[in-house]
Amino acid sequence: MKKVLIIEDDPNLVNLLKIHLKDLGCEIETAFDGETGLTTALESINDLVILDIMLPKIDGLEVCRQLRAAKNHTPILMLTARSEEIDKILGLETGADDYLTKPFSVREFIARVKAIFRRAKMDTESDPTNEQSVISNKGLIIDKGKRKITLNGTRLELTPKEFDLLVLLASNPGHSYTRNRLLRLVWGYEFEGYEHTVNSHINRLRAKIEPDPNKPTFILTTWGVGYRFNDE
Repeated sequence: MKKVLIIEDDPNLVNLLKIHLKDLGCEIETAFDGETGLTTALESINDLVILDIMLPKIDGLEVCRQLRAAKNHTPILMLTARSEEIDKILGLETGADDYLTKPFSVREFIARVKAIFRRAKMDTESDPTNEQSVISNKGLIIDKGKRKITLNGTRLELTPKEFDLLVLLASNPGHSYTRNRLLRLVWGYEFEGYEHTVNSHINRLRAKIEPDPNKPTFILTTWGVGYRFNDE
C-alpha cells in the first residue's frame, strides 16, 4: 500500500483527493499548514507528498527546499492556485517532481499520481548488480543504485532531478538530447515551453561537477540541439 502525505489547507480539496487516492489503494495522512507538514514529512516514510504552494506558516516552496536539503527524496507533486510561470519553474527547481495548477481535473490528478508511482517503481526495480548501475568517467563516479555521486573521492549533493538528468546523459555518452526531450524523459511528461528549466539544471550540475563550469568537460553543449555527455 502506497503512503501519501497531503499538505493542503483547503479541507474540501483534501477530502476530494483522499477519496480518489483511497480508490488507488493509498494510505493517507494530512497536514493543513506548512510547518506541520514539514515535520510530518521528515518524521514519516511516504511514497508521495502532495504539497500546496500557498500554505499558512511556511509556504510550499520552502517546505520543498527544506525536505530536499534534509536529503528527503520522497516524490513531491506540487499544487498551485496561481498560474504565473515563475511559480511552476520555482516548484520544479526547488526539487518537486511534478506540479498541477488549480483547478485541475480528477483524471489529470490520478494520471500524475500514477506516473510518479510508476517512475518510483522503475527506480526501485533497477538491478544494482548490473554493471551499468555504476558509471565512472575521469574521477566522476555515479552509483545509480545508491543514488550517490562522487568526484575525485568527494561526495556531491545533487537534487533528485539533477541526479536523474546526470544519469540520463552519462548513461548515453555522445548522444545529443534536445531540451524538450530531456524535459519529457527526466520530468516524465511533455513540459513544452519550459526549456529554461533544463538550462538552469544543467548550469547547476556544471557548477557542481565541472572543474571550470565555463569550460565544461563532462556535460557539453551541442550547438543548435541541446546537451550531451562527453564520450571521449
